[in-house]
Amino acid sequence: MQARAGQMMDAMGGGGLIALDGAAGGRRTGLLCWQLGPERSAEITCLVVEPDSRRRGVGKALLEAASAALREHPVDHSWLVTTNDNLEALALYQKAGYRLVELRPGAVDVLRRKVKQSIPEAAPNGIPIRDELELRLEL
Repeated sequence: MQARAGQMMDAMGGGGLIALDGAAGGRRTGLLCWQLGPERSAEITCLVVEPDSRRRGVGKALLEAASAALREHPVDHSWLVTTNDNLEALALYQKAGYRLVELRPGAVDVLRRKVKQSIPEAAPNGIPIRDELELRLEL
């Protein structure tokens, strides 16, 4: 379960893609999930890449494959939410064409108090986790 935009949601409750490493016998290296939503949209709810496969194009490939798959649905745009501390993800998303469309200052603080107390105060990189950022990609 994932907390975002003031509520809990099942991040794996929709469609998705798995990245496999053919050179490693088909080992799973990444996962991207989405949920089709209103207004011809799809929310990217989950993107994870195995630590030893990062910075090798897996996340980029998953985002590109998801965009191609979503174009086959009645979807005009995809969107996602991340937090202010997630610098690597923010860079990846923007390089993939996603644009920042909304900043929700203090949104994670509210989630931590009202919805999911287990959200840490700070990320491993030392940045306090406070805000949500929404990004959007026109398909």
